[in-house]
Amino acid sequence: MKKAIKGNHAVSYGVKLSKVGVISAYPITPQTTIVEELSEMCASGELDARFIKVESEHSAMAALIGAATTGVRTFTATSGNGLLLMHEVLHWTAGARLPIVMANVNRAVSGVWNIWAEQTDSLAQRDTGWIQIYCESSQELLDGVIMAYKLAEKVMLPVMIAYDAFFLSHTTEIVDIPDADLVDRFIPPYVPPVSLNFDDPRMFGGFFATDYFYEHRYTLQQASRETLECYPEVCREFHRVFGREYDLVETYRTEDAEVILVTAGAITSVSRIAIDKLRDKGESVGLMKLRMFRPVPVYCWREVLGKAGKVVVIDRNLSPGLGGVFASEIRSALYASTHRPPIYSVVAGLGGRDVTPEDVEGILNHVLTQDKPSDEPLFWGLKE
Repeated sequence: MKKAIKGNHAVSYGVKLSKVGVISAYPITPQTTIVEELSEMCASGELDARFIKVESEHSAMAALIGAATTGVRTFTATSGNGLLLMHEVLHWTAGARLPIVMANVNRAVSGVWNIWAEQTDSLAQRDTGWIQIYCESSQELLDGVIMAYKLAEKVMLPVMIAYDAFFLSHTTEIVDIPDADLVDRFIPPYVPPVSLNFDDPRMFGGFFATDYFYEHRYTLQQASRETLECYPEVCREFHRVFGREYDLVETYRTEDAEVILVTAGAITSVSRIAIDKLRDKGESVGLMKLRMFRPVPVYCWREVLGKAGKVVVIDRNLSPGLGGVFASEIRSALYASTHRPPIYSVVAGLGGRDVTPEDVEGILNHVLTQDKPSDEPLFWGLKE
């Protein structure tokens, strides 16, 4: 069935099709309509799930930790400061190896209030142990939720689906909603390796002293690295069943590109337009879209970017005192490459400021005239 729906509702449909058993969330703009739709589905009986109303995002994740420990498939959604409030329990979730799936609608964080798009909120959680996947379209959101459960339950790690506030969350697009029977075959009922069970008592969340804690963290690292092998397998199976292709990254006209632009999220859509315009003018440019950011697909990034003459990274995020997070991580990943292209760091679109095809074309034209990157990022579009 094809239906015109908002990005947030595409997430809701993905959760419904994944037959989630427990949902817990606290409302925060621009995430709220995801769980409003899910609460209506639960109230009408369209979705057979328990919806737990709580007083904060911290409590929402804590409730899901309890539910997931009993072996139930779970979901929550949040944005911005709500995600920051979850920070402590995000570490707990990953350390407990619970396959919880969360949608984070990327929103700027305080100092001053702003409810529009920025990726700093999710990137501030990159060391929590959660898998992070960044999406560009409503179709990718619906499909991404379904694949997230498949992946999470394979590697026993939580997955965060991240996407731009308002540019995607509240924009209506035509989405192909797959048949429920096909989804059931793709992700069968969740059967955890261990769960809270009175007939088979075990200890969960116990105290680890120095004799075991180090090894526990090592297993978390190994599971995260295993994701880089499992996710492409999940994508290939999804393609066989539903006909849509995904992978760790997505490339566009990179085969012979001298300059490769790197984007994540909604800026990718306008960047393709700019790439085509510059190609028509004879410029050798291409595009790599980041999809999975944690764990870092180092070898994949090296394969795509390693032959470029220049790499330009547009970050809709900011690590104050450093610059764009994606640019920094790509620079680190490419450091040991045989060929190490210069990384041009660009920060743009913070707090929901629009980034147009003309902006992207201007950024690339600027980089084409530069012999080497500056030590500071280029802050594109600042008002004087």
